[in-house]
Amino acid sequence: MYVLIVPAALPFVLLATVMGLSWWEDRILPRPPAEPAEALVEVPAEVPFAPAAPAQLAELVRVDTTLTREVAGR
Repeated sequence: MYVLIVPAALPFVLLATVMGLSWWEDRILPRPPAEPAEALVEVPAEVPFAPAAPAQLAELVRVDTTLTREVAGR
């Protein structure tokens, strides 16, 4: 009879363990010091990002084009 109780109680034991660890994390563990939002950004705000050159898109192959070495090399 006790053999049937252990597998049936296992999900509840695991749930209680996870809830206990969550409570312990929220209440007992120290919180890291809060950093100001400015310290997280290392890139200066006055320098805008600009790509070096516009991207060159490859020409798409039509669906009805026969696959040749020239087309496959694109």
